[in-house]
Amino acid sequence: MQKYLIIKTSSLGDVLHLLPALSDVRRYRPNVRFDWVVEEAFAEIPAWHPSVEQVIPVALRRWRKAPWLSVWQGEPQRMWSMLRRHAYAGIIDAQGLLKSALLSSVARGRRHGFHYRSVREPLAALFYQESQVVDRQLHAVTRLRILFAAIFGYPLPRTPADYGLQRRFAAEASFDWVFLPNTTWKSKHWPDAHWLTLAEMAAAHGRILLPWGNIDELARAKRIAAVAPDRVTVAPKASLHQLALWLSAAKGVVAVDTGPGHLAAAVGTPVVGLYGPTDPQRTGSVGQRQTLLQGRCDRLPCFARLCPFDHPAPCLRALAPEQVWAALRALDHGDG
Repeated sequence: MQKYLIIKTSSLGDVLHLLPALSDVRRYRPNVRFDWVVEEAFAEIPAWHPSVEQVIPVALRRWRKAPWLSVWQGEPQRMWSMLRRHAYAGIIDAQGLLKSALLSSVARGRRHGFHYRSVREPLAALFYQESQVVDRQLHAVTRLRILFAAIFGYPLPRTPADYGLQRRFAAEASFDWVFLPNTTWKSKHWPDAHWLTLAEMAAAHGRILLPWGNIDELARAKRIAAVAPDRVTVAPKASLHQLALWLSAAKGVVAVDTGPGHLAAAVGTPVVGLYGPTDPQRTGSVGQRQTLLQGRCDRLPCFARLCPFDHPAPCLRALAPEQVWAALRALDHGDG
């Protein structure tokens, strides 16, 4: 058996995007296993894949906020020790950032990554001993599948992306749809008024679940649920594992560009995705029956975290609830 180390720390969607590449390796190089360095908030996810043996959590985001405290508590030192513990057959920086390249340099093994022309931070490629040119305009899932195919020497598979998760998650549904209105970028928000209208339409035909992650998201979920409290349920606070179970049980999901939307696709649930400043052709959800709706603006994709024109962003305001409801109904009938 060969053991490789993966560096892919965040975010939720980016971590999920890597799983199909691991499924490809499992198919073509079944003797390969992986350890995975990931942000502590997402440490559940790599462990779900059958090719991952050990998850090494890091807390770069938290450490940046209190560097001296983290050093005093010894957390970075323990992470360093875990990275140095094994001599790996190879180390794969699948993130392509300076922070991930620095982490790869701590571990023992030959370092692989994207070519400097293929990443947002070209200096990261200076840390690799082997690098691969991959078109930056391709979808993130495809880019990672190409990278791993090149590293392990097998042809790029033409099969659909397999996250390796669908057998793990199965639950009996007590609702029809999951709505995911929350995201960290303000420019990615679909207007609350649109969510209220969509919830009214959908509640006349089935039951809706609204997960949330923080106090602001809980408040938004309660506002949406108020339109039909007997048909729209605000979920309890939940782990990523529980969220995956809910998503796998739903007939369909409506999501803005957010990590849980990618999780829905990964567990095999149809998704209507609402995209504004980002490009669904490069980072949209990938899975069976995905309908990705792009807002309207001459500047798209602008990748702006804050829209310079208004909030909510005009591009997403242009996506009418009636259009989204029609797309969701089409998924229900297998037309997506």
